Amino acid sequence: MLGFDWYLQINLKARHLRLLATIDTYRNLTQVADITHVTVPAVSKSLAELERGLGLTLFSRTAHGLVPTPYGDCLIRHARAMLTILHQARDDLKALSSGTEGKVYIGMLPASASVLLPQALSILKQRSPDTNVMVIEGTTASLLPELWQGRLDLVVGRLPPPADTHGSFEEKELLEEPVALMTGHNHPLASRKTIKWSDLLPYPWILPPPGSILRDPLERVLEAHDVPLTNNYIETLSIHVARAQLQVSDFIAVLASTPANDTTQPLHMLPLSLPRLLRPAGVLWNRNRGLTPSAQLMVSCLEEAAQRLLTGLGTTRRGVSPSAKARRIHQSPDAR
Repeated sequence: MLGFDWYLQINLKARHLRLLATIDTYRNLTQVADITHVTVPAVSKSLAELERGLGLTLFSRTAHGLVPTPYGDCLIRHARAMLTILHQARDDLKALSSGTEGKVYIGMLPASASVLLPQALSILKQRSPDTNVMVIEGTTASLLPELWQGRLDLVVGRLPPPADTHGSFEEKELLEEPVALMTGHNHPLASRKTIKWSDLLPYPWILPPPGSILRDPLERVLEAHDVPLTNNYIETLSIHVARAQLQVSDFIAVLASTPANDTTQPLHMLPLSLPRLLRPAGVLWNRNRGLTPSAQLMVSCLEEAAQRLLTGLGTTRRGVSPSAKARRIHQSPDAR
């Protein structure tokens, strides 16, 4: 084991990390050689040296190519994480050497951050024009693993239930924003001052996809009011698709009030009360990695944007103070 430790700490190089990631991607030495611009014997020799130094078999040679062993899977996972950190270090060094402020990688939950994040980005560019941002849209299921592995600095949107995060992240609540039943202004129900739950039965729905934060609690509420979901629906996380569809059809959607109140495409809020289906909008980051200065600046801009939105929503919406202390959640052993 001492030799194993020595090899990892002294002999493991960045080229070994790249080799592992490339072999895992292509599973074929000829393709790996083409991609890395070396010969097949050279690739085979490098892999053999790595396995010999570790004293472990990392890949099984099969008729279908190279297949990672459990040791290989473990090391590949860490290799990719380390390569991500090296790439981010490269970007930060380039930014510093060119006089810019760095780059922030943000995952966005589109249905719940479509207003908050753009406002925060505007504030960021006013404060620090040379701080650049990459924004990737996705679901909680797709973005949280990226955040855990270090490929994202932040995830912005509705905070997921604590059970979904496995206690791996720190979070900051930014804005309490209720959801409501929405239609277009030409919907048959839009002209009625009072409606019953049963009045919803004839109409199709715009639904969040299965596995998204809102889907399960929404289905439970509708079932409780004897409004089963029919086979006539559209599933999307895109607030833009939902808004456009509501304008030209008789669909019903459940949307947050801020994007729904956009004056360019106003929607109608049906007079039916929904319970609190979701946690507040907020920001998450990996508690073990901390925040870069650029990411810290982005969090500050998100706080300011939330405060502006809270002021705009007025007293009818309850906001979470952006200055509230970030909630640190204990990391569970299975978070990895």
